Amino acid sequence: MSYRTDRQRVRGLGVTGDGTHHWWSQRLTSIALALLTPFFIFPFARALGQDWDAVRAVYGTPINAIVAILFILVGFNHLQQGIQVVVEDYVHDRPVRTAVLLANTFTCLALALIGVFAVAKIAFTA
Repeated sequence: MSYRTDRQRVRGLGVTGDGTHHWWSQRLTSIALALLTPFFIFPFARALGQDWDAVRAVYGTPINAIVAILFILVGFNHLQQGIQVVVEDYVHDRPVRTAVLLANTFTCLALALIGVFAVAKIAFTA
């Protein structure tokens, strides 16, 4: 039995305790991706299918490398948050949910770090 009022129960932030923050974070990463995508796609399309020297020339400029790194970081952060929402909504077994959420977090982090390393390696060898 709970002695909390209806208002006190409603003011809770959800199962994980940070529902509002998560919602806003996901919206902000969506906006950031919408703004970064054109600035990422055009240099990427220019470098796609080119030889190594052409790719180094495209990503050797600091603005292209910075935009690519930001796109990768924000994109994988948004991906991690989206998968987290789906898992929290549809996986009801707590140990399985915990394992999947950990795997999601570490996988997205590892892929983001690999992407950042790849862009940095191209940018710094130019």
